[in-house]
Amino acid sequence: MSETRRRRPAPPQPKASRAVLRISSRNYSSWSLRGWLILRLSGLPFDTELVSPDDPATRAELLLQSSSILLPCLLHDGAELWDTLAIAEYLNELRPEAGLLPAERLARARCRSICGEMHAGFHALRSSLPMNLRAHVPGFTVWSAARADLERIFSLWRGCLERWGGPWLFGDRPCLADAMYAPVVLRCRSYDVALDEACEGFAHTVLGWPEVQEWIAAARQEPEARITELEFDAEF
Repeated sequence: MSETRRRRPAPPQPKASRAVLRISSRNYSSWSLRGWLILRLSGLPFDTELVSPDDPATRAELLLQSSSILLPCLLHDGAELWDTLAIAEYLNELRPEAGLLPAERLARARCRSICGEMHAGFHALRSSLPMNLRAHVPGFTVWSAARADLERIFSLWRGCLERWGGPWLFGDRPCLADAMYAPVVLRCRSYDVALDEACEGFAHTVLGWPEVQEWIAAARQEPEARITELEFDAEF
């Protein structure tokens, strides 16, 4: 066999499909924001597909009238993932170098714990202070159940900031926990919720996050969907 014989070219490898993230309204959907921030943190290239808030299923989700939350939904290489924590775990396995979870073991465990609490809890906050980036309600009255949710969240923030030094919840760079709690910061601004010094510092960090600024700008350009139950045109 001739030493100069050329090697056969390697067969072409199939290209990985580009990820698609289906979201609902940027103005109203806190879960869509979480999923979008998590994807941006992962560095995985993706396209965003907006499902109209006029779609009955989407509208039911936004009004907390649906038994399941199916948006955001990540489509990638045959995977279809509609649970936000499942999306985060998938992306963490796919791109561990992105640091979606903290590197240190105890920090990673705490991160998973507070993300799970956000994912499963705080129902009074969700129903009493729904996300609405177009809203600003000075002097809004936060009733006791929602106030208890907020106090628990602020306690989590203060504990993380004290333990890991800030300015993000787990140190000097954003991670999954910051994406999960960013919508709470936006709710606090919409409903004029007063924050102590530590929590105000974290809120300032989140509001300065370029990805959050990008989301807010896109929300303001989004065609307005009239969902009266979330508009708060009347005082109550």
